[in-house]
Amino acid sequence: MNPTLTRAVDLRHRPEAIAERILPADRRRGRGAATNASGRFELQKREEFDDGWTRDEASEPLATEVTWEKPKAIITRNESPDIGFDRSINPYRGCEHGCFYCYARPTHTYMGLSAGLDFETKLFAKERAAELLERELASPKYKPAPIAFGANTDPYQPIERQYRITRSLIETLSQARHPLTIVTKSNLVLRDLDLLAPMARDGLVKVFVSVTTLDRGLARQMEPRAPTPQKRLEAIEALNDAGVPAGVMAAPVIPAINDEELETILTRAYSAGAREGSYVVLRLPNELRDMFREWLQVHYPDRLKRAVSLMQSMREGKDYEAQWGRRMAGSGPYAWMIGRRFEMAARRLGYHETSRALRTDLFRKPTVPPSNASPQLSLF
Repeated sequence: MNPTLTRAVDLRHRPEAIAERILPADRRRGRGAATNASGRFELQKREEFDDGWTRDEASEPLATEVTWEKPKAIITRNESPDIGFDRSINPYRGCEHGCFYCYARPTHTYMGLSAGLDFETKLFAKERAAELLERELASPKYKPAPIAFGANTDPYQPIERQYRITRSLIETLSQARHPLTIVTKSNLVLRDLDLLAPMARDGLVKVFVSVTTLDRGLARQMEPRAPTPQKRLEAIEALNDAGVPAGVMAAPVIPAINDEELETILTRAYSAGAREGSYVVLRLPNELRDMFREWLQVHYPDRLKRAVSLMQSMREGKDYEAQWGRRMAGSGPYAWMIGRRFEMAARRLGYHETSRALRTDLFRKPTVPPSNASPQLSLF
């Protein structure tokens, strides 16, 4: 390894270097990221900083911009053995919830944008999503299996209230009697109970609500535009009361930040009706290595060294380990302890040890009319 490169990386992670690149508070008000550095694929690197020439008056809060994207397909396939599904749908790119730890942030760099503030302010909505889904389901080669919503960005982030893409997709799946799973931080999922409850009666849907902390102040720092922890617990209860199986995801578990809450989150979610649960330890691919340190520098500078040390202890001394079988739970004594704590709490509370499978035998292939071709002109 090049020692010069190693030294440069180390210098970037020194507290004083981190502090220099953090944007002023008024520039990032109401957002999760502390910087807006350019992505790793850009030829020119861009990093904003305060040079002392800023105007005295407060900056305008960053507005959310939404651009229509025109995909050719809507179902994404994966072959990862770490997750229990092979297909997913993401109605949106980017996420306004602003969770600083979101492992989807680096995907924004493929769009020539930053994984920082761009990820939560420059969003993309997928045009004709329900139409594309209907055509893919109608393919003679298509075989049904649960489709995961929320595998990358939240399908019920705030812009869903206006764009309703997630709802249109669920309508299509409901008509086709196709199974789906949903992961969300938002109680907006309750809006679609009229669709989800009948699907649940046929064993076609289950929901997992992500509860990262029960501390409202900490939640505001980690997930500034997501619903409060209490609203998420209420969503779990309302879903289960309506017959929609709703479990809890205690994710991510962040060393020295929210790891002590694991058992409490499982207990509160169980009281709300959750009978399935899972956890994932913090993952820091690509740009998140820097963003984690920047967030700690802003909110918990006294915990920065310890949090990074514990996080690296779960990744064999590195910031991230992408190896299948380890990336979700980590390795080493600290990761082992988190896993045993989860298992013991789940067993004591009465969580199901195996996940209930969704039905695929009810699937009805949509009937899609042929594309409108240009009419042939008559010569006479």
